[in-house]
Amino acid sequence: MATSPPPPKSPSEPPPPLSSAFTVICVLHSLLALFCGSLMMFHARAFYSLGHGTDAADRLLGSTAQDRLLIRTSDSFAGLLLFAIGLLLLMVSNIKDPEFQDFFAKGCTALHVIVAAWRVSFERRVEDLAGDCLRQTVGDFLLALSWVLFVVYSWKEKYD
Repeated sequence: MATSPPPPKSPSEPPPPLSSAFTVICVLHSLLALFCGSLMMFHARAFYSLGHGTDAADRLLGSTAQDRLLIRTSDSFAGLLLFAIGLLLLMVSNIKDPEFQDFFAKGCTALHVIVAAWRVSFERRVEDLAGDCLRQTVGDFLLALSWVLFVVYSWKEKYD
């Protein structure tokens, strides 16, 4: 007994585009956040050395025992937050709703631009961080650009 294929949907309702670009971008950003969060929680010196160099890393870790404890505690919480953001990105990567994907990509773009503005406004004033401010700001804009390219790609799929 043969079954008939399902009837086509109405022509006024186009099917949602199934793009894997959102999943790929979310997973890549998630891996980056998970890696950096883990380094911040468990290997702060290596994380600072990776981002700012060994001399700046020694200065950023504090000079007294109390400073070091406070900085390590703060870094652990910041790393935990970044790790949680990585897990959230990993969970969000499986959502197939195109409207949500567009909204989420715009929000991530805005977040990366705000972080870049914060770096330019505040981090460049800190002597130990000023040397890497430009490189990290460019990195923030590149992360934002990946979301912008996704939004442009999704508009292309939506209106073609």
